[in-house]
Amino acid sequence: MSLPNMIYKRNGQEYHPLKIFRINGQYILAVYQGSLSEYDLLIKYRQKENNNWSRIRTPKHIHWAVDVLIKMSLEENKTKEFLDFLINYWSNNVSPLTSEEERNNLLNDDLLEQVNNEATQYPELVEKGEYSVKFLLLIAKLLMFQEKTNLDTAYMFKNLLEALKEGKDIFKIVSIATHNRR
Repeated sequence: MSLPNMIYKRNGQEYHPLKIFRINGQYILAVYQGSLSEYDLLIKYRQKENNNWSRIRTPKHIHWAVDVLIKMSLEENKTKEFLDFLINYWSNNVSPLTSEEERNNLLNDDLLEQVNNEATQYPELVEKGEYSVKFLLLIAKLLMFQEKTNLDTAYMFKNLLEALKEGKDIFKIVSIATHNRR
């Protein structure tokens, strides 16, 4: 089966990806120029389901959070370790993208190589939940940079990570994950 087209269409206009990442033959993630700021990242993906590719989707924080909750219920300690890694990454590695060079450096093939290496630290989570650890790591990192690029003082994604790690009640997690700052 050939790989599906990742040209995103909206209001009659076509958007071509800046970068395409392929993960485990199960996911194709594309990054486009967003509209909220000069270096905004718009993230879309397709997932292979029953040997067919899904329509192009926008990842939502709530989808990510639900998957982490499933992993947490099955492998609590390893999932908390995974969340610690992401919280640390947010605190020490994420800053707003302020140039095309910075964005290109983020979106190079090294990012997927890093994700592949980092995912090996969480073998217990591989068969748990809907999404692969590699996919979650890549989406998380891109969402972090997207959020920080569009609002330097943003903290919603970090709050979501911390709420998941701390085992906050489901209503708090859903509230954070579905908050729309626009």
